[in-house]
Amino acid sequence: MDPAIIKELIEKGLPGSRAVVDGDGRHFEAVVVCDAFAGKRLVQQHQMVYRTLAGQMHDDAVHALSLRTYTCEQWDARGTSVSPS
Repeated sequence: MDPAIIKELIEKGLPGSRAVVDGDGRHFEAVVVCDAFAGKRLVQQHQMVYRTLAGQMHDDAVHALSLRTYTCEQWDARGTSVSPS
């Protein structure tokens, strides 16, 4: 599966989110920034992302996904010039 498709599914499933996805077609890494993560535990944030990819995870189109999740405030506090968009 193309990382661009994973990005699109995440951003569509989590309105207002921004994602950067890289991978080799089965193993992926994603950084996802979304204000909907506010007040959620890390495991809950990851579950929210996994739900956007449920069909692909179930069909084994995505074998593994490494996640880093942030609220917009957390992302901005990192002071990085790289935008996950």
